[in-house]
Amino acid sequence: MKLETYRWLYAFMLSLAFVPISWGDNAVDQVSFDQALVEEEEDQNTSDLSYTAYIKSNKRIKCLYGYAADKTGDHQAAIAIFEDCIDRWNDVYSMLWLAQIYEAGVGVDRDLKKSTELMKLGAEQEDEAGYSSLARFHYGVALFEGIGTNINEQQAKQYLRRAAKEGISEACDYLKKQNLQCT
Repeated sequence: MKLETYRWLYAFMLSLAFVPISWGDNAVDQVSFDQALVEEEEDQNTSDLSYTAYIKSNKRIKCLYGYAADKTGDHQAAIAIFEDCIDRWNDVYSMLWLAQIYEAGVGVDRDLKKSTELMKLGAEQEDEAGYSSLARFHYGVALFEGIGTNINEQQAKQYLRRAAKEGISEACDYLKKQNLQCT
């Protein structure tokens, strides 16, 4: 892995420790309480060493476990973790990995449209860790080449130039290969 990747991962992990989490109103009814008891019983039957144990976790660190689950072949757990991280925290890291899963068709049917939609969602976010910049690069390439979306070179250049400005050197390299300037 490149040093930049480790920098983003480190920044992301640090950001998790300082992100306030809002859960909306705290009203608990009997049905949700009963469901929580059932889920707790199910969780007790799941090994702490299994990535499945993290699917329902309310701790944001679980988003990183989605990567490990995917890489060790537990694709369904990875997908469930990433989807929950996106739903709860609009997590760009999870958007990137879930997009990669759909692009490759690992554990799911290959779906380039879904992959590109996730990249777009990530590209429209702002995060301190730099994952949104990486999403802008990938979404820009998808727009330029028509991967999972219609070709739109004007928008592609905007996303790629922004990603390049934010430090994604691959975005500038891509633009240069298209005989375009980075700025």
